[in-house]
Amino acid sequence: MKRHTIEFRVRYQETDRMGVVYYANYLVWFEVARTEFFRAAGLDYRELEEKDNVFLPVAKASCRYRSPIGYDDPVSLSVILSMVGKARIIFEYEVASRGSIRATGQTVHTFVNADGVPIPVPSNVREVLLREA
Repeated sequence: MKRHTIEFRVRYQETDRMGVVYYANYLVWFEVARTEFFRAAGLDYRELEEKDNVFLPVAKASCRYRSPIGYDDPVSLSVILSMVGKARIIFEYEVASRGSIRATGQTVHTFVNADGVPIPVPSNVREVLLREA
């Protein structure tokens, strides 16, 4: 499936008193990577919401923390589209730093309309998501 990787350094505000990345920030990073995934695939998330009234709320999120990452450490975060279903998609995440995987995660998203009612994956979105790189 499709993969997109972003790279950045841990900012001071993302760490806790122990000097490691606060656990909830991984979910924020997942969202940043997902947004860049859509952009790289040629989909404009804002346009999906504003023009097409298509929304992708998170239905489930998980993260497995393997080893800590600290302030100013380099991070390579890969997001992988692992499943495109009838009305939902699943992303997997790999967070690496200094040559090792530090965390993995998953988010499940349901396609809904402006009223929050589940809808099928729009055909134009499905086509882009399933297109080979």
